[in-house]
Amino acid sequence: MAFSDIQSFMRLLEERGELIRVTTPVSRELEITEIADRMVKQGGPALLFENVLGSDYPVVIGLLGTKERVALALGVGDLDDLAAKVRALIDLSGGGSKLGLLSNVTKLRDAMNLPPRRVRNAPVQQIVWRGDEVDLSKIPVLKCWPLDGGPFVTLPLVITRDPETGERNMGMYRVQVMSRNTTGMHWQRHKTGTKHLEKARKLGKKLEVAVAIGGDPALIYAATAPLPPVPGLDEFALAGYLRGQRYPVAKGITVDLDVPANAEFILEGYVDPSEDWVMEGPFGDHTGFYTLPDLYPHFHVTAVTMRRQPVYPATIVGRPPMEDAYLIEASERLFLPAAQLIIPEIVDYHMPPAGVAHNLVFVSIKKSYPGQAYKVANGLFGLGQMMFAKVIVVLDEDVTVTDFEAVWREVTRKAVPGRDTLTTRGPIDVLDHSSRGWGYGGKLIIDATTKRPEEVGSAASSRPDQAGDVLSPAPWGEGRGEGPHDLPTFDGVLAQRQTPDGYWLVALHKTRAGQARDLAAAFAAHPAAAGIRHLLICDDQTDVTDIQDVWWTILNNIDAERDVTLHGHLLAWDGAQKIPEEGFVREWPPKIVMDQGVVDRVDRLWNVYGLPERWR
Repeated sequence: MAFSDIQSFMRLLEERGELIRVTTPVSRELEITEIADRMVKQGGPALLFENVLGSDYPVVIGLLGTKERVALALGVGDLDDLAAKVRALIDLSGGGSKLGLLSNVTKLRDAMNLPPRRVRNAPVQQIVWRGDEVDLSKIPVLKCWPLDGGPFVTLPLVITRDPETGERNMGMYRVQVMSRNTTGMHWQRHKTGTKHLEKARKLGKKLEVAVAIGGDPALIYAATAPLPPVPGLDEFALAGYLRGQRYPVAKGITVDLDVPANAEFILEGYVDPSEDWVMEGPFGDHTGFYTLPDLYPHFHVTAVTMRRQPVYPATIVGRPPMEDAYLIEASERLFLPAAQLIIPEIVDYHMPPAGVAHNLVFVSIKKSYPGQAYKVANGLFGLGQMMFAKVIVVLDEDVTVTDFEAVWREVTRKAVPGRDTLTTRGPIDVLDHSSRGWGYGGKLIIDATTKRPEEVGSAASSRPDQAGDVLSPAPWGEGRGEGPHDLPTFDGVLAQRQTPDGYWLVALHKTRAGQARDLAAAFAAHPAAAGIRHLLICDDQTDVTDIQDVWWTILNNIDAERDVTLHGHLLAWDGAQKIPEEGFVREWPPKIVMDQGVVDRVDRLWNVYGLPERWR
C-alpha cells in the first residue's frame, strides 16, 4: 500500500484504533516527550496533539512506534517480508529461454518504480514564507529532554546534492533551531552531507540544503536506511520501490533541489562552508546519554514552504526501547539479503535495542570450518555502517538471534573467555562517549559457535593437543535459580547479583582511579566466582535486576580493547564511568532523565489528556 502522505497514514491508524487525539493544551517543551516516552515503551498508540502551546500546528508523534506499524507503513504484513521482497528483486532469473526472461518482468517493473517523478503542483508548496517572513518558532519543534540545548527537529529529511557529481543524498540528521531563520546541521564526519560540504568548500560555493518534514512513512524510513553507495540508488528510489510507485518530487522554491511534494513542511536554504561553525547541543540522543556540545555547520533558512493545514511529525530518542528500534529492525530485514550475498554463510542477524544500533550485533551462521566466526565478524565490520559495530557475537545457525537471553546463554555455554574472544580496533560512531578517541576505538568479537577440534586449543597447542582440549563445564547455576547469596563486599558496590547462566552483575559507585579493575581482580579470586564467565560492572544508576538496563549501560560505557579484560577464567566488562585520573580526558555525559516536575505534571493530567489508564 502506498500512502499519499503522512496524514493518510494517520487516518488509517486512527481507523484501526492506533492513534489517539489529545485536545488538552500541552507544552512542546518536555511535556510531549514524557507522554510519548511512556507510550512507546509500552507499545501504545501514536498521539496527535491538536493544541500545542505557542503554535497553530498540531504535533503527531509515535507513528512508527511498533513493529506492526512500521510494517504497515512499508506496505508489508511483517518486517520479514522486506527481506523476501529484496531477495526476489536481486535474484533475477536468466537461462536464456523466453520463459526465463519473462519471469523477470515483474521484478523489472518493480525496479522501474525507483526513479522519482517530477510534479508541478506540490501540496507542500501551497504556503510560502520568504525572507523576513521566516520564523521557525511558529513551527512546534520540540525540546525533548531537560538538558537539551534547545528545540530540535527530530524527523528531518535533509537533502543535499554532490557539487561535483550531482548525486543526491537524503539523511536524517538532527536539526537544532538557533534563531528565527538559522539552525545547526549535525553532519558527523562519516556522513554524506559532510562530504558534500567539503566539496563545496573546495569549489568556493555555498551548499544548497532542503530539510523536509513529513512525506509518506516510506520516505521517512528511507532517510534512516544505510544505503550502499550505488550510483542512481538514493532514498527517493528506495521509497519508490517500497511503496510500489515512483516518488513525487518538486523543485524547491529558492533552491535547485528536488523536494518531496507530499511533505508537510520544507525548510530551504544553504550552508556556507567559509563560515565559522556554531556550537550545537547538548542533545538527549538515541544512545540514552546526552551528546555533549560541539561545533557543527550553520544552516541559513531562505524559505519555508508548507501545506495549507500541515501536521508537524516528530519522534523522540533516548533510553531504549524507543521508536528508532523498529526502524533499525526494518533495516535489518531489508539488508539481510545483501549481507548474505556478500557473506553467504550468514543465516540471520539482529541489533538488539540494548545496543542502540551499533553497539551490539548478534549473527548466526552456517559453520563449516574453523575460524569462520572471525571471518564473518570481520566481514561485517567492512559493510557500510556496520563498521561502527562495537561487539559482534557469532552463533550457530539454530540460535534465534532475536532471543536476547538465549543468546547470552549460548555465550556462556560455548565461548570460553580469552580463547573465544578477540579484541580489535576500528571506526566507532562519533556519538560514542567511551571510546579511546573521537570516532575510533576498540571492538570485541565473541565466537559462541560450536567449536571444531582445531579451535579448542591454545595458540601454542599442536593439532594433536587441540583435539583433547574441551570446553569447560557448564556454569554452576545452570537450571538452579539465582546464584549464592554470600557474595563478597567491596568498596563502592551498591548492588550485585549472579545469574544462573554465569553472569555476575554489579552496580558500582566509583570514587577513585582503578576501582573497577581492583574490584574485578578481587571478585575473580573469590570462591563465589566459581562457574562465572562474565563480570558486568555498571555505574551506580544501573538496576542490576534489569538485564536490559545492565547491557545498555555496559555497551555504552566500554571501549572493548581498554575495558574488557581477562582475570583468570573471568571476563570483566568495566562499564563504570571513566575519569581523568585514569587517562580519560573527555567529558563524561549524563544519562537522560526527565525532570521530576514534568513527570509529576503528566501523572496529574493523564486523565485530563483523555489517555487510557493502561498506558500511564
